[in-house]
Amino acid sequence: MPDPTPLIARLNASDSDFNARLDALLEWDSVSDSKVGGIVDEILHAVKTRGDAAVVEYTNRLDRRDVREASELLVPVSELDRALKAIPADQRQALETAAERIRGYHARQRQESWEYTEADGTRLGQKITAMNRVGLYVPGGKASYPSSVLMNAIPAKVAGVAELVMVVPAPDGQLNDMVLAAAAVAGVDKVITIGGAQAVAALAYGTETLPKVDKIVGPGNIFVATAKRAVFGLVDIDMIAGPSEILVICDGQTDPDWIAMDLFSQAEHDEQAQSILISPDAEFLGKVEAAMERLLPTLERADIARTSLANRGALIQVADMKQALAVSNRVAPEHLELSVADPEALLPEVQHAGAIFMGRYTPEALGDYCAGPNHVLPTSGTARFSSPLGVYDFQKRSSIIHCSAQGASELARTASVLARGEALEAHARSAEYRILKD
Repeated sequence: MPDPTPLIARLNASDSDFNARLDALLEWDSVSDSKVGGIVDEILHAVKTRGDAAVVEYTNRLDRRDVREASELLVPVSELDRALKAIPADQRQALETAAERIRGYHARQRQESWEYTEADGTRLGQKITAMNRVGLYVPGGKASYPSSVLMNAIPAKVAGVAELVMVVPAPDGQLNDMVLAAAAVAGVDKVITIGGAQAVAALAYGTETLPKVDKIVGPGNIFVATAKRAVFGLVDIDMIAGPSEILVICDGQTDPDWIAMDLFSQAEHDEQAQSILISPDAEFLGKVEAAMERLLPTLERADIARTSLANRGALIQVADMKQALAVSNRVAPEHLELSVADPEALLPEVQHAGAIFMGRYTPEALGDYCAGPNHVLPTSGTARFSSPLGVYDFQKRSSIIHCSAQGASELARTASVLARGEALEAHARSAEYRILKD
């Protein structure tokens, strides 16, 4: 007997219960598990107070290692070069091509210091400097996420970060050559084989062997995300990322197989990933659903994708493109595909999206790997106020104020009034000392 459960939900934006159903679809609990939080707090405290010894202890226990000294966790630079030479030629070429495109795109984001001089000689400006040291978390073991290495490391190096420290777990002592090769291509300065909350703690607090960093970036599991949230403030972090998501707006003229596979490209990530298609063409939505039913069994990660689609996926019928954009802006998706004849016409109405993929020939998968823009994007509606990872995330801005005697005298009169209005006498008198006597 065939399974009566639909592969993916069908919604209509004109239905009276649409808003409630969409809210339920978008709901996702972030890092808030109290049990996980307790374990992470214990690990953070242990690393903060016992340093290397705690890092080695947790690494041996959780990653099934047999390490005696923290120095054994360091990967020699020569090992990165070996990995780059060892991987197949096509993989090396792909890494180098992607790195070149990512570097070229992010070079345009680099900000420079600036200043201007007022008529009285007062100089005002902004000094732009890079962070000294950044930590990059990369999932490890048998998994291979070289694209994550490139996307996180290259903007940091373009920004001018002096030292980039990559942490990557090595369960049972296994490391992935593609990840190490990507580290070589991206210019990572130091690689340490630790993972989990203990790696975040080591980066945030520093140990006898491992350097304290200014910022931690990169994806990880719930323990990593919880630890990053806990150390935020002591160090900066990139974001607390939710499940990956895609929203496709289609006019009904793109090949249904293409759209089906675009939706799968997110659904195969994990069971919590989200894939949404919006179209005013009900018949087209049916064609896409049929294509999904036919193509899903051909995927290696079909079971994961099926669960994701059943739990959080949707095909949404709208009245027109105006309503499609209204729904999209409400979702504020991580990835937005405008699979329409004239995407430029829709672009001005897009208010919230991590990355926007224009036209029928720009699948989100190209952005994941090699288009150039960063694939570290705001999720779970945070595109309403957050932006993709970029060079600017690794640069700091310091204000420059250099008053001339005349300029200080004029400013002091204003500062004095405001300071006394706040009952801060020392502020006022400090300013008043600079007022030129007639």
